[in-house]
Amino acid sequence: MAWFLRKKPNIEETHPRELPEGLWTKCPRCNAILYKRQLEEHLYTCPTCGHHFRIGSPQYIAILLDDGSFSETHTNLRSADPLQFVDTKPYAKRLEEAYRSTGLNEALTTGFARIAGHPIVFGCMNFSFIGGSMGSVVGEKFLRAALDALQHRLPYIVVCASGGARMQESALSLMQMAKTSAVLTQLAQARLPYITVLTDPTTGGVTASFAMLGDIILAEPGALIGFAGPRVIEQATRQKLPEGFQRAEFLQEHGFVDLVVHRKQLRSTLALLLELLETP
Repeated sequence: MAWFLRKKPNIEETHPRELPEGLWTKCPRCNAILYKRQLEEHLYTCPTCGHHFRIGSPQYIAILLDDGSFSETHTNLRSADPLQFVDTKPYAKRLEEAYRSTGLNEALTTGFARIAGHPIVFGCMNFSFIGGSMGSVVGEKFLRAALDALQHRLPYIVVCASGGARMQESALSLMQMAKTSAVLTQLAQARLPYITVLTDPTTGGVTASFAMLGDIILAEPGALIGFAGPRVIEQATRQKLPEGFQRAEFLQEHGFVDLVVHRKQLRSTLALLLELLETP
């Protein structure tokens, strides 16, 4: 029986090569190993399966806006802690950690910009800042940016990414839903375009207010969009949810989203919409 046994291994066992940290990442959908430079060239989307990675305002500013056109506004606003709220850690400490780790002032970045030469007021949410949660400062910055659009008669474009209202501010955060919705009524009365881009995830109080109030609502492929989580909805309705429920494609099929746009086509799509909306 020994005639079929190999005396030498056919394939030598080698230790896996250690890769320098930060150069490679794995796609959470297809598990492809991606070189980060390659990922950046594909606008942070997987070249194998098309999965859209979560990115923040610095990346969207580079992807969507004309080079050098972005001028940030309302940078002096910082969240307070009127309730002295403590969960697993004090809210004040959570804010300091978010400032330090992200280099951002809040979960919403606003400013003036241009897309393909068209002047706009631009806002972008940052999920990395306390889950993109909407507190008093997010609501105030959104309001002031909308007023900038009114004053200068410019379209207002907002990229949304949020886990919902910021619980550490309790009712103060919930008030922002009415506040942001009210100023959008003024934009509508002034006949100024308001466009939202829903990214993964857009949920909770942001979905229930300014995210879904756009004159035109775009979404990135596969983005999770909804108010409550699927488990909460199933418990409330006592029904099994359909496949892909709360994903961008499902919402487009059911009329809640106007168009699902790949990140590579997002800038050109916004430029076309702005051109059409500016046409008399």
